[in-house]
Amino acid sequence: MKTSPADSLPTTPQVLFPLLGELGIVYELYHHEPIFTVEEGEHLEASIPGIHCRNLFLRDKKGVMYLVVLANDTRLDLKKLEGLIGSARLSFGSPERLWAHLGIRPGGVCPFTVINDPERRVNLLPDEAMMAAERVCYHPLDNAMTVSLA
Repeated sequence: MKTSPADSLPTTPQVLFPLLGELGIVYELYHHEPIFTVEEGEHLEASIPGIHCRNLFLRDKKGVMYLVVLANDTRLDLKKLEGLIGSARLSFGSPERLWAHLGIRPGGVCPFTVINDPERRVNLLPDEAMMAAERVCYHPLDNAMTVSLA
């Protein structure tokens, strides 16, 4: 796929890392082959400490968007989630909508992408079990890297 300047990320990992430092967020950075699915990254879980997480970009029938961030092991029932958040007919957002609202391509989605949503159009929904973990692991806007942080 050919890229153009319009395809570059609004916020890159090189911009994100200094911001994390300014916020006092300590992390360990790991480089690896690009990961597009939970299954592709299973082999990394033994060597990178923390709860490895996945991200689901969803929208409902009214066009309300959600970024659900949960531990890879957490099971999710979309119908139950609809009831919990007062939504209806949740479905996965398209790659085009993902780019337009969070400035990221499939495979690189992570909670850090909300930095590209200053109007707060996407609702961030973190998993309670993930938030209770001592360390969590996310792609830092690039699926060829993982950060482990408290």
